Amino acid sequence: MRAGSASGLPRSPANKILGRAEAMRLAGPERAFRLVVTNGCFDLLHPGHVECLDQARRLGDALLVAINTDESVRRLQKGPGRPLVGQQARATVVAALECVDWVTFFDDETPESLVAELQPDVLVKGGDYVGEEVAGGETVRASGGRVVIVPLKGGHSTSALVRRIRGDR
Repeated sequence: MRAGSASGLPRSPANKILGRAEAMRLAGPERAFRLVVTNGCFDLLHPGHVECLDQARRLGDALLVAINTDESVRRLQKGPGRPLVGQQARATVVAALECVDWVTFFDDETPESLVAELQPDVLVKGGDYVGEEVAGGETVRASGGRVVIVPLKGGHSTSALVRRIRGDR
C-alpha cells in the first residue's frame, strides 16, 4: 500500500492529513495491509524525527503519524510558548515526507485511544522510550502486533533546539 497518486507523482501533503473518521476508514482494523503507527508533537522537525519516521515506514505497508494537537502539547508542558508551530503546519511538514502515508491528530495526553481504535500491526516510538512506557503498546501486543523502539539519532532534540534558539544553552 503506497500512498502515491495514479500518475506516480507524490500526493499533496494536504491530501495526507486525515480527520479521525477518515483515518479509521482508510487504516482501521478492517484494512488489508500492514499498518505502522507512530506519534509525537513534531514541533520542530529535525533529522532525528526524519530517521525515526523513515525506519518506522520500513516496518509495514503504510505509516500513519498521529500528531498531538496544540492543546495536547500545552498540557504536556513542553515549555513556555510550546508548541512553537501550530498543529496544521506541523502536520503539513510531516505529511510532506515521502515515508509518511497519512497524518492525523489526537487531543489526549497520549494516543492510547487512537491506537486502540486503529489496532496497528506495529507501534513505533523513538529510543527515549522503553517498550513498557509506550502508550498503546499493551493493546497492540494483546492483538498480536508489536512495539518497536527506534534508536535515537544522537544530538537531535526539539527541546534542546528550542533552548539554543532562546539562548538558554
